[in-house]
Amino acid sequence: MSDFAWPDPDPADAFGLVALDYNLSAERLISAYRHGIFPWPDSHPSSPIPWVCPPRRAILEFDALHVPRSLLKSRRALIDLRFTIDFAFETVISACAAAPRAGQRGTWITPAMRTAYLALHRRGHAHSVEAWAGETLVAGLYGVSAAGVFAGESMFHRIDDGSKLCVLHLIDHLRDRGSTWLDIQQLTPHFARLGACEISRGDFLARLARERRADRRLF
Repeated sequence: MSDFAWPDPDPADAFGLVALDYNLSAERLISAYRHGIFPWPDSHPSSPIPWVCPPRRAILEFDALHVPRSLLKSRRALIDLRFTIDFAFETVISACAAAPRAGQRGTWITPAMRTAYLALHRRGHAHSVEAWAGETLVAGLYGVSAAGVFAGESMFHRIDDGSKLCVLHLIDHLRDRGSTWLDIQQLTPHFARLGACEISRGDFLARLARERRADRRLF
C-alpha cells in the first residue's frame, strides 16, 4: 500500500491544515486516514482539497454512550426497521450529498468526492450502514475504516431518528469486533447528546497509533 509523507499541521491554522491539492486518489485517502488526516473541501468543485488534522477532535467512546429516552422510544417503535451494512453504499453517499444542511448553500460531497469514496468502498475501506422500511431506504451513514478506527463522514434520514438508529447499529457492529470508540471529526449537538466529547490532536493521534498497532479488522 502506498503511503505519503505528510507535513505537520500548520499551528497557525484553526483547522489544522496539512496540505492543499487536488489528489483524491484512493491511496492518498487511505494514507490520510491512517495518519489522522481527512479532506475538508468546500462546495466548489474546482477548489483544491484542504487536508486537515484539527487541533481538537471529536470522538465517541462506547463506554460513554448515552442513549436519550426519546431515542430508546424510537428504537422500540421502529422495531420493524431492517439494518444492513455495505448493501447500498453509492445510494447512501448520494443521499447524504442531497440532504439539506442548515446554514449551508451546497455540499462538500462533490462529484469528485463521491467518486473518490466509491473507489475507497470498492477497495474495502469505506462502508455504509442502511436502514430500511420494507424495501425503502429511509436512513443511512457512511465513513472510512482505517488503522482499526471507523471515521464517520456523513448521514441522512427520511424518518425521525433514522440516522441515529444507524449510528447505534454501527456501534453494535464495531463493539462486536473489539472497537471501543468512533472518530466523528467534529462535535455536533446530536453527537454531544449521545455522549461524544472533544480531545486534543495529540491525544487523538496517540489513540490512533495504538489502534494501528492492534491491526483490528472492523469489516
